[in-house]
Order: sequence, then C-alpha cells, then structure tokens
Amino acid sequence: MSSQPLIFVTRALPPDVNTRLLRDYRAKLNPDDGTYSAEEILEGAEDCDAILCTPTEKLTAELIERLPEGVRMIATFSVGHEHIDLPAAERRGMRVSNTPDVLNDATADIAMLCLLGAARRAHEGQTMLREGRWVGWATTQLTGVHVTGKRLGIFGMGRIGQAMARRAKGFEMTVYYCNRRRLPLEQEQGAIYCESAEEMLPLCDFLSLNAPASDETYHWLNAERIAALPDGAVVVNTARGTLVDDDALIAALNGGKLAAAGLDVFEGEPKIDPRYRGLENAFLLPHMGSATVETRNAMGFKCLDNLDAFFAGRALPDGLV
Repeated sequence: MSSQPLIFVTRALPPDVNTRLLRDYRAKLNPDDGTYSAEEILEGAEDCDAILCTPTEKLTAELIERLPEGVRMIATFSVGHEHIDLPAAERRGMRVSNTPDVLNDATADIAMLCLLGAARRAHEGQTMLREGRWVGWATTQLTGVHVTGKRLGIFGMGRIGQAMARRAKGFEMTVYYCNRRRLPLEQEQGAIYCESAEEMLPLCDFLSLNAPASDETYHWLNAERIAALPDGAVVVNTARGTLVDDDALIAALNGGKLAAAGLDVFEGEPKIDPRYRGLENAFLLPHMGSATVETRNAMGFKCLDNLDAFFAGRALPDGLV
C-alpha cells in the first residue's frame, strides 16, 4: 500500500496541475468532469484523506458531518468559500484552504471587459455582424456610453476591487468605493472612500460589484439601490450572482433606468434567468473571471501547496479553518 495520501478530486483539473497531483499523491479523479451530487461526493470520499473541490460542489453542514472519518482536509479551487460550511468543517477538526491572490488580475480584466462590452454595446455589434445584418457605417449606429473620465463605484474593495481600480485609472476614471472598512491610504490608489452605499451610488456612472457572497451581500443590488444610481448607469458583476436581485436588475434594463449591464456571474448558474438572454443591453459571459491558463494553473498549484503543507504538518499558506 502506498504511503501517499489519497485525494478525492471532484472536477477535472488543468493538465499541469493534474501532472503534479499524480506525481505526489494518489487520486480519485472525475473522468467526465460532471458535477457530483451529495451522495456521489460521499461515495467518492470513501477511504480518502482529503478533498480537492470547486464551487460547483455544495459541502453543506449535513454533508460534512457525513464525510468519512479519514477526510481531514478540504482544498477548494476558488477564492470564494460560500459553498463550504466552515463551522461544520471546524467542528469535525477539518482544515479548509482556498486560493487567494492569484486570480486578482484575471478577474479584474474580465470586469473591465464586462464594463467596456456593456458600455459600448459589444454584444449587439457582434450579433449584427454574425447574423449578416451590418450594412455599413452610420453616424448613429450602436452609439454607447463613453467610459473615459467617468465615475466608477466599486462595492467591495478587496484584492480584485483594487485591481479593478488600477485598471480604471488607465481610463482616467474617478473611483469611489464602499467597503466594510476604509483601506490604508497606499491601498486606495487615489480612490475616494464612501462610508455607505447610499453615499456612493448616486456618484456611479458605472458600478462594479466585487464583494464576496455572504448573508450580508445577498441581493445587495436590489430595486432600492438601483433607483439610487444615476439614470443611464452601467452595472458590472464579476463577483457572485447572489449579489444581484435579478428581478430588479432586469426591470431596470428593460425600463431604461440602466443603460446596460455586464455580467460574468449569475444566481443559480449555469441555469441563469432566461430573461437575460433576450436583453440586447446585457453583455453576458459564462463565469470566465479566472479563466486563463496561467491563472487556473496557479489556482491548482495553490490547492496542492496547501495539501503539501497539511500532510507535512506545516501551517496552511491559505487556511480558512
């Protein structure tokens, strides 16, 4: 019997990450990359020492309590950890790690893509071209919202929010932010702190959601907060779909309160609200924030770094509990 720990891996990993995993560990892999049910997770975790999971698996308190006794660690291939009941893991004496820092730039790039794509009506232009409906240049064709020099509000000024602010500076935008606490001056990068959403929202020609999912942020962008935005504002969400009340956002896009929205995440994804598909002023992406080869490799390597530390008896580089 090999002395290498046995890892249950719930989704297919990038090839370079898989190579290192199989070099250093025994592993139960997911050959079809399908999403496992709770019962399949329990079955797969049998005889394993750790689980390497992703946000597509919901490790609830009930599931964690039923995990085999030998499972001593959960490494999630994500920064967000709302899919794992951390108190339940702590009660079981399990360690949990995530993958912070390495996806800040990739996700901020997608946030800026969503901002530009929504403001400049990129979806409509792509569709016009691909459907053969473009008949030539015209002075009023697909005129969108100017970006340079406008005001950007950032809700959630963590690592990704700060990376978004750096990109906005390249467009000469004035950046405001609302956060649980004010950042040190050197981290603000000239951004202007607002103590409340009520203070920030009327200043936002563009609003970027970059806060984590939590009970406090659930449906944070609701009808009341949308009403506080300037008419013709643009909303961007690359954080988590649960931050947005879909009914309120769709009504604002249909009714003209908002000019556009750029969305990379959705509540209930991949089963998004079908009404989004019919909105010409919604620029939609399928949760691509961290989807570069370099970033996904770095995320996988962070998972393995934390597993290495755990089995060597060292402190976890990215421990949550």
